[in-house]
Amino acid sequence: MAVSTGRAPAAGESARGRSHRSDSPGRLRRALSAHWYAWVMIAPVVVVMLVLIGWPLARGVYLSLTDATEANMGRTIGVNVIPSTYEFVGLDNYLQILTSSLFWDKVLWTVTWTVVCVGLHYGVGLGLAVMLNRKLRLRSVYRVLLILPWAVPAFVAAFIWRYLYNSDYGVINGFLKVAGLSGVGWLDDPVTAKIAVIAVNVWIGVPFMMVAMLGGLQSIPAELYEAAEVDGASPWQRFRAITLPGLRQVSTTVVLLGTIWTFNMFPIIFLVTRGGPGSETEILVTYAFREAFTGIRNYSGSAAWGVIILAMLVVLAIGYRRTLRSQGGPW
Repeated sequence: MAVSTGRAPAAGESARGRSHRSDSPGRLRRALSAHWYAWVMIAPVVVVMLVLIGWPLARGVYLSLTDATEANMGRTIGVNVIPSTYEFVGLDNYLQILTSSLFWDKVLWTVTWTVVCVGLHYGVGLGLAVMLNRKLRLRSVYRVLLILPWAVPAFVAAFIWRYLYNSDYGVINGFLKVAGLSGVGWLDDPVTAKIAVIAVNVWIGVPFMMVAMLGGLQSIPAELYEAAEVDGASPWQRFRAITLPGLRQVSTTVVLLGTIWTFNMFPIIFLVTRGGPGSETEILVTYAFREAFTGIRNYSGSAAWGVIILAMLVVLAIGYRRTLRSQGGPW
């Protein structure tokens, strides 16, 4: 009797363990059978993302751990197939980049470029949105005109601005000469070149911020402003106590998006200044491109630059999200 009573719980426990282990596949099957339509709908998107994003990303990470260059990459010339001879070098590319003064110079300029551009995007965009949210004559015309820079493709805008900045035939220097002033070599001096590319990026990026802020302003109940005005609040007090808190959710999203876009804004830098004079206006992404597609193409070094840029943006996004959550934000 003692033996039989001692074995029964063990058998029961093993049966419960087996049933518990079989629950997981059962739940998975039930989820797939209950939501099969959703899985079927997202499957093509997942496949496309894996092909277009996942595979190139994995390939780039692998190349960043090798010494792959144009000289040792495999290629086919006619009927002759030359095999790849590059080797695995581990973290050597990352150590070389992170210990170089060039990398930190590019990081400093990229961060400065991003902070200045996003700050001006947000400030000017919010000011224009507040203006257009009021009743004005020809308000619709103003909105269309202010959105036009956003509708122009970035490469077209870059070529237009490069012509405007031309030292000999540019419109800007033409106006300066008409005013009796000497022309400026906008793209020939490091300081003026940096100011020039910031101005172009602000011109392109402000409309997006303006539209986003205008949508946020129109979602704030007008009764709040009316009650504050009745209570004697000044325009600045209404802006600080109602407008800014009401725009918080929109602001956090567009600032993060604007930061990522500006951090990776390749066409403006590359097409307006070509990274010059010298490499003074090169940001991280344009320098990574130059490593891969100019001179003796350093594919492994360019891939390592790309992985570092991705890691920086991931850390930025995670830190930004945690900061917002600690402050009670929607993220």
